[in-house]
Amino acid sequence: MDRKAKEQIVSELQEKLKKAHLGVLTRFNAMNVEKMEALRNVLRKNDAELKVVKNTLLGIASRETGFSVLADHFKYPVAVVLSYQDPVAPTKALVDFAKKNPELEIQVGVLDGKMLTREDITALADLPGREVLLGKLVSVMAAVPTSLVTVLSAVPRGFVQALHAYCEKKQTLNS
Repeated sequence: MDRKAKEQIVSELQEKLKKAHLGVLTRFNAMNVEKMEALRNVLRKNDAELKVVKNTLLGIASRETGFSVLADHFKYPVAVVLSYQDPVAPTKALVDFAKKNPELEIQVGVLDGKMLTREDITALADLPGREVLLGKLVSVMAAVPTSLVTVLSAVPRGFVQALHAYCEKKQTLNS
């Protein structure tokens, strides 16, 4: 590969690293082409992509990005999983794929500039998805006004009930 092609790859990769919220380094030495393509398809369905790049080019591209914290891990042939939106769904897909295919080894990751260990990545995969979390947030937000209305309406309701009981008592006494 000539210098111009390498510069082009580094430039494109650096733009992707700047846009990505999540990156995970994986080792894939024993994986065949079919399994790599299957992994790419699974990740693509979850708004993520898999990039296999030379470590030296990845090291150069990661400078001035949040991925620079992973520079010490660019030693062996690695593939980088990049997610640009929700970090949970692609992480779940990657961890599930790694469980079924032991030749894929998850190394480390980065989430918005903070380094993640393998255990952190597994814990991230165990979180509920974005839609589930948003649904829970909406239900909590809807419950607060409902509770407030219930509490505020208790005083007038109690007053009306006391008045109604007083009227019934009066009617029974007059009858």
